[in-house]
Amino acid sequence: MKNRSGYRWFVIIVFFLFMLLHQTDRLMIGSMQDPIMDEFNINNRQWGLINSGALVVATLLYPVWGYLCDRYARPKLLALASLIWGATTWVSSLMRAYLPFLATRASTGIDDSSYPGLYSLVADYFEPSVRSRVNGLLQVAQPLGSLLGMILVLMVAPLIGGWRSVFFITGSLGLVIAVLIFFGVKEVPRGRAEPELKEVKELQRFRFSWAEAKVAVQKRSMWFIFAQGFAGVFPWNVITFFFFGYLIRERGYDNNSVLLTMAPVILILASGYFVGGVLGDALFKRTLNGRVLVSSAGVLLGAIFLFLALRTPLEMRTQFFVLMCLTAVFMPFSSPNVLSTIYDVTLPEVRSTTMAVESFVENSGAALAPLMAGWLADATSLQNAILVICLTAWLLCFVLYLGALFFVPRDIRGLRQQLRQRAEQERAAGGVPAA
Repeated sequence: MKNRSGYRWFVIIVFFLFMLLHQTDRLMIGSMQDPIMDEFNINNRQWGLINSGALVVATLLYPVWGYLCDRYARPKLLALASLIWGATTWVSSLMRAYLPFLATRASTGIDDSSYPGLYSLVADYFEPSVRSRVNGLLQVAQPLGSLLGMILVLMVAPLIGGWRSVFFITGSLGLVIAVLIFFGVKEVPRGRAEPELKEVKELQRFRFSWAEAKVAVQKRSMWFIFAQGFAGVFPWNVITFFFFGYLIRERGYDNNSVLLTMAPVILILASGYFVGGVLGDALFKRTLNGRVLVSSAGVLLGAIFLFLALRTPLEMRTQFFVLMCLTAVFMPFSSPNVLSTIYDVTLPEVRSTTMAVESFVENSGAALAPLMAGWLADATSLQNAILVICLTAWLLCFVLYLGALFFVPRDIRGLRQQLRQRAEQERAAGGVPAA
């Protein structure tokens, strides 16, 4: 079958390109803070509102995308998301006044909530024992997209007419990726990669159910996952949308210094996704809490090294750089492992919806983060805003992970038992080929 051949790695390559270019388009606005603020003559709070707008739209649409991806063909929906990405980016780049730009930039959030379908499709191509490293490999595209965006903004944009021209490039690439996904990526039966179901010939009986979705989101382990998701996105959004401004305005970096400092940091950050995923898979083989333990270690160490970095005197740039590299190693540890944990405790046919609920909760925090950071930065400083929000959020995540340790193993065992029962039902119905 296709999911047992090299085809599944073709799917990973396509999705990696989708995520790389989509995250480039989505995140490079962080590098545009100074030129956009100068062009529209806005303050930090208005800048935060630009970023919060897209996050609010994405938040509201997560349940919609999650439901659709559990009911219909995921590749076709992901192709549609890529088409919307290209179109909305083009429209937003044409706006010449703050309010129209604010409104059209918010529309770019429509496609941002399509990721539950992507990850649930990947989960049906790869078995549970390797999901964290595969998810981590895909998520490497996110920081690489940020780095590519930074290069486009700082080095390419001045040569081709400014920041708007870069949006024309990334918007056009969205249209190309839409065609590639539509014609190149195939659907696979939900649950195909589960060990308990791998010998079942047909997997058509179990389809999306609101009752099963309700059971999934009511599991005790998911309560802690949802809560940490809400808190955990605050640091990412504050750093994404304010850290470049912090380097330029408060640490005195020019564009070249920003690039030379942040490019290695982002590359290390990218490796952290895969390293965290590999460690999560390895520890998961020893204990069902393995992925949660790796996640908790990541947020705690990330908080410690970020605090030390931002408290480093301005003239000690080498020490600041080293501490930011250490922060970058541990920051992404949670991401691939939390995603795999969600799939470890939920049924295949409701995974997109469950992840969409988790992402809805996450983005509720994400939408607040830029506004809170902008308000706190105007009232005090960017450094203070970054430190207060990031440290508070990560320490709260650490406590919530400790709570999840009590419930994750039980919910994993319950899911595996449910899948074994399904396999028996399929065998009894003649769903397994004769030996």
